[in-house]
Amino acid sequence: MTTAETIVAVATPPGMGGVGVVRISGPGARDIATNLVGRLPKPRLATLCVFRDAAGDFIDQGLALFFPGPHSFTGEDVLELQGHGGPVVMDLLLQRCLESGARLARAGEFTERAFLNGKLDLAQAEAVADLIESTSALGARLAGRSLQGVFSEKIETLREHLMRVRAFLEATLDFPDEELDLPADFGLAEDLRDLLAQTQAILDQAHQGCVIREGLAIVLAGPPNAGKSSLLNALAGQDAAIVTPIPGTTRDPLKLDIRIDGLPLRIVDTAGLRHSEDLVEQEGVRRAQAQLGDAELVLWVRDVTQAPDSLTRDSLPPGVPVIRIINKIDLMGTAPHVQERDGGTQIALSVKTGAGLDLLRSHLKERAGVTALGEGAFVARRRHLDALRRAVAHLEAARSTLEHGSGPELVAEDLLRAATCLGEITGQVTSEDLLGSIFSTFCIGK
Repeated sequence: MTTAETIVAVATPPGMGGVGVVRISGPGARDIATNLVGRLPKPRLATLCVFRDAAGDFIDQGLALFFPGPHSFTGEDVLELQGHGGPVVMDLLLQRCLESGARLARAGEFTERAFLNGKLDLAQAEAVADLIESTSALGARLAGRSLQGVFSEKIETLREHLMRVRAFLEATLDFPDEELDLPADFGLAEDLRDLLAQTQAILDQAHQGCVIREGLAIVLAGPPNAGKSSLLNALAGQDAAIVTPIPGTTRDPLKLDIRIDGLPLRIVDTAGLRHSEDLVEQEGVRRAQAQLGDAELVLWVRDVTQAPDSLTRDSLPPGVPVIRIINKIDLMGTAPHVQERDGGTQIALSVKTGAGLDLLRSHLKERAGVTALGEGAFVARRRHLDALRRAVAHLEAARSTLEHGSGPELVAEDLLRAATCLGEITGQVTSEDLLGSIFSTFCIGK
């Protein structure tokens, strides 16, 4: 990519600080350096300079760094001015750059230029924003792996394997008179099984990375007075929800973001599910059921002293995983424990004494895949999951087509579609709308 426009932005957060950075990228970076500091600094060498306005008056004293393209973050000539981090100083430097021919950068435009100039692929570019926005050491570590290309390398290796298989198929279409037996001659069935297994494995890893980035949506549900609000307070470490002995205290859903050893959780406390003549409580129950529809995991809480509640699939949306929480075991003298029962997980604990809460925390981390993260783990986004799921669907369609004895051209078409889905992740296949939606979420100056 080549552009005649030079962009500029303050790359440090608003407010006062010890150091502030103004970043410039584009063909005008050299002229701007000369206008502000009187000369072009030596490449990649921090140079102490006085920054001056158009009249030659003092603005600030600081460091200037010049990175000539293509050996820079954006692939273009890049100039960074490091001055004292006051908002007035930063604004004066910014205005001087604008007077010298630059324009204000859009959100994420520096990283967008890095992508368009081949310095980063799209997954790595997204990892830049994820690294900046990470709120835990675990999230930052996984974003760093994606930025280093761990995720992209997996995708590219898979895509190359897929395209090799497709190339064999294309050869049979070019030479139809050879009468080749595809499964026997090329091991096509085995190749498709391998491609499916590899794609599903990357999808599973990407799902874990997405959970680390975005959090796991958990809904607390169950009958009134089972201890849902108390459990929320215990997990959050604060009195976020009102707790009383009166059944039906919780009416509106209460949402709270918490972390367990770096794992973000978006927990929603809901009204107790029961039949009621109270119109307000009826509305609370309706809202609780609506929250269940958006849950990735339900913690169904009941009081150990009460008869088992009528937790049925009729009470929950189909396919939503459920962990049964048996609360108040201190009243029965029962030890905390985890067991598999009736095809699901059941955890016995006491919110009041704290017994068993560590078991719940450990199980939530295990359910989210945090405890199984390996060296190849990486951060991922929802769009990555969508692309990988579509790739799996096309590969499954290709396998089905082969098993039913249809022509190789149909198998090749499904393989091409799967490869296109993978290309969307790294940006080999993309659109202006997609780029706009991605980079518009970045901060200004990055």
